[in-house]
Amino acid sequence: MNVRADVSAPTPDIPPEIREWLSQDRLLLIDGKWVPAQSGKTFDVTDPATGEIIAKVAEGDKADVDLAVKAARRAFESGPWPRMTPSARGRLLHKIGDLILEHADELAALEAIDNGKPKAVAKAADVALSADMFHYMSGWATKIEGKTIPISALAAPGSDFFSVTRPEPIGVVGQIIPWNFPLLMAAWKLAPALTTGCTVVLKVAEETPLSALRLGELLLEAGLPDGVVNIIAGFGETAGAPLAAHPDVNKVAFTGSTEVGKIIVRAAANDLKRVSLELGGKSPNIILPDADLSLAIPGANAAIFFNHGQCCNAGSRLFVHRSLFDQVVEGIAAEAGKIRLGHGLAVDTEMGPLVSSVQYERVTGYLESGRAEGARTVSCGNAVPSGKGYFVPPTILTDTNPNMKVVREEIFGPVLVATPYDEVDDALIAEANNSVYGLAAGVWGRDTGRAQQVAHRLRAGTVWVNCYHVFDAALPFGGYKQSGWGREMGQAVLSNYLETKAITTRLGSL
Repeated sequence: MNVRADVSAPTPDIPPEIREWLSQDRLLLIDGKWVPAQSGKTFDVTDPATGEIIAKVAEGDKADVDLAVKAARRAFESGPWPRMTPSARGRLLHKIGDLILEHADELAALEAIDNGKPKAVAKAADVALSADMFHYMSGWATKIEGKTIPISALAAPGSDFFSVTRPEPIGVVGQIIPWNFPLLMAAWKLAPALTTGCTVVLKVAEETPLSALRLGELLLEAGLPDGVVNIIAGFGETAGAPLAAHPDVNKVAFTGSTEVGKIIVRAAANDLKRVSLELGGKSPNIILPDADLSLAIPGANAAIFFNHGQCCNAGSRLFVHRSLFDQVVEGIAAEAGKIRLGHGLAVDTEMGPLVSSVQYERVTGYLESGRAEGARTVSCGNAVPSGKGYFVPPTILTDTNPNMKVVREEIFGPVLVATPYDEVDDALIAEANNSVYGLAAGVWGRDTGRAQQVAHRLRAGTVWVNCYHVFDAALPFGGYKQSGWGREMGQAVLSNYLETKAITTRLGSL
């Protein structure tokens, strides 16, 4: 187990413009203005690599949520937003994407300081994909179309009718996002909601509010009308729960743990508001006997250890044919051993710390549980930085069984459970599907026909064949079973934010 030292590791220099931005109390965005919380409260934001306080942020609660929802309702009903043409909405969304790219270095640095991830990774993945999401969705603004439908008109024989469907924005949307991809999750939520013409109250994670607040400034710079997007920083119990239960919110979109997702559903049940959920995972990653190990070994390494393992779709359960098992485990350990741990702003960092002390205790608690139940730890040989940061090195567990907590439950950290199998048969598929989750999966094999056959039988919303962590704004993403309801991204996400109205007109008869 990693034990933190008592002396903080040195922090790389924070760029002066970001240090200046962090020195100012960060406020809530309500009705186009940056305002303090009604209570006057603030909370500290810390750098997970050092434990140092880096910013103070207004702590929103029920009163602030109510103001934000009222602002969103006004913007939806009577502001300039409902009168804006789809083409104008599309241009605005594209401008937001452009502004994200213009501020890519700044946003990536904020993610590194706030979340802990390496700046280079944040810039190449989080920031780039966020911009692409706005650019992609900008094109859909002019392509949300209804249909004409011929009907039999049995109720009035001899008459002619003209029937059409009209997609309409669902209204005011409450969106709650997690801390693992703060900017990207904001983009995944905001871009499609704005494309359809909805207005939003976005509740950001208390652990990582900074990049979303900076995004809010860019939304105003792009010319988004007042009240269309409101951003609340605060805690789940005092800000997220009131948002999910608010009677004037028409729909809730949540990304986070399955446990909290169930709470969201209960909160939304009182008035039957629409809910979409992108939740947890315990994704199987299967290496077939004919796999190209030059691809499969680094691929399996990235599947679990990317973003410190703090990915809902991480390939955390690895199944390897017994003839390859030792070679694959040793290969992944060697690959993982090359990963350099450090502060997210350090240029040579490849893996940062976990996001918080709570997450650190959660992950190390799972490691202790696994060892206590008989799992064997395979050393990856990483040097762990000294200091107060929440660093957990890549870890591989073998000699497990399906009843262990580390096999059944989502750890959300850099912990891989590796299991050998003997045949590509029904038993293997059953074991891969033996989870309450169904978010993602991976299959590795030279015979792509057989790999596809395996992929078709896996109960998961995304299956990667001979690759992993491939995302695109055009690809729908979401899960089966307790991994959620609905899909993010692609054309599919638009249905999360639209109602369909059928209009039938009697034309009479000739």
